[in-house]
Amino acid sequence: MSDERPLILVTNDDGIFAPGIRVLIEEVLPFGRVLVVAPDKPQSAMGHAITIHSFLRLAPVEMLDGIEAWSCSGTPVDCVKLAIYKLLNGKKPDLLVSGVNHGANISINVLYSGTMSAAVEGAMEGIPSIGFSLMDHSIEAQMEHVRPVIRNVTGNAIKHGIATGSCLNVNIPQVGPEPLKGIRICRQAKANWEDEFETRLDPTGKEYYWMRGEFRNDDQGEDTDVWAVENGYVSIVPVQYDMTAHHAIAPLNTWDHALR
Repeated sequence: MSDERPLILVTNDDGIFAPGIRVLIEEVLPFGRVLVVAPDKPQSAMGHAITIHSFLRLAPVEMLDGIEAWSCSGTPVDCVKLAIYKLLNGKKPDLLVSGVNHGANISINVLYSGTMSAAVEGAMEGIPSIGFSLMDHSIEAQMEHVRPVIRNVTGNAIKHGIATGSCLNVNIPQVGPEPLKGIRICRQAKANWEDEFETRLDPTGKEYYWMRGEFRNDDQGEDTDVWAVENGYVSIVPVQYDMTAHHAIAPLNTWDHALR
């Protein structure tokens, strides 16, 4: 007898052996069948990169009992593409979840994030997709408070669906003495990184550069993802892949476009 439960594709950018993806698998497993395809090594900050000038490999991995899992030599987006077009022969999963990322994907970070790029790729394929991130880079980060968030958002996504052309960016703060205050639906804060490149010398005396930076948020709105996580809330931002600046179309139409 065929299994009619929803098919859930799980991926990440920290690598298939990162603790976060195991937590994610465990919490979405009650909602359906699970297929895991994740990078064989960390792929953070890869954005929406795909592999076109090198080969890709898939290798089976033993994870939880009864779970089909594969490591991929490519990027998070490569993982999504291979899962759909190779492992599933073009069949789309019912849900895609990415994470749990070790580190924040608030504000402008969504553009650089491999975690969120996997979710965006899912949305581009018409798959309801969610990216989960924890505001803690430590590989030993405490994740028990993350579990009910995954269950809540996943359950709601399966029940209600996600708007076509979008995916969800979920950021979960660390917890201290106080528990999470709840979940807030937010907009992306208007913040940015002020980059700095430190000059260093390699063992041969040649210069190389190491990027550093400081995250700067001048957006004081209390409806942003940054405000939410800084004040003890889980933030959910709906993200769209249509990057058209619709408000800029009308001004551009006032230009003189005659070719002389």
